[in-house]
Amino acid sequence: MNNLFLMSDQELMEVQANVLFNFNEVGRMTTINEPSAKSAPRFFMGITKQGNVVRYHETLGEDVKNELEQFVENAPWLNAPNRVNMADMIRILSQEKPVDQVYMGPAYVFPDMRGRSTQTIKITQTNIELLEPYFSDFVNDVILGQPAFAVVQHQAVVSLCSSARSSSIAAEASLHTAPDFRGRAYGMEVTAAWAAEIQHQGRIALYSTAWNNFASQAVARKLKLRQYGMDLNFS
Repeated sequence: MNNLFLMSDQELMEVQANVLFNFNEVGRMTTINEPSAKSAPRFFMGITKQGNVVRYHETLGEDVKNELEQFVENAPWLNAPNRVNMADMIRILSQEKPVDQVYMGPAYVFPDMRGRSTQTIKITQTNIELLEPYFSDFVNDVILGQPAFAVVQHQAVVSLCSSARSSSIAAEASLHTAPDFRGRAYGMEVTAAWAAEIQHQGRIALYSTAWNNFASQAVARKLKLRQYGMDLNFS
């Protein structure tokens, strides 16, 4: 089945990078792979124990790109991927213009979730009204981010997982639980159901979050997701 569970960490990071962003004809990032089509970061680096995966925005100057390439190539992170010298990367990027935002967090892949029983229902356009009252702002996300699964209480979606970004090879989860319903393991239920459906389609189910999002990391831990690397990007 497409060797879903046999890919190396670096191969998974390559897959994720290609799911996260859109690219021009020479492989430079243009926009994030979402309907909003917001600009991609200036520099993305996915760090794994087997090597780094880097992507550059199409507007990044050639001199800055070359300096970043040389820095990454010489950086000894393979033995300590969490010890990244961000200051030097910010310094290099700031030669062109100041860095406004830095994102860093773990990247996970799901084990085989097929056959796992969950108390969820699939959300499609036929029952989209269940997104009221807690997720009325997510209608387009659900329509465009299929598949979508939810826990429903009293005819209302209280926890929701859909595809944040997607390709023919993989998809990345987008998980939300209404504040009043957190701490009840609903996030685990919907995420497991979503991942199982992605895997049934022959695609790789991915999950990533920020280091300071402890609730999201708890879901990954409880579902026994495997961390294959760390995402780092600069805007």
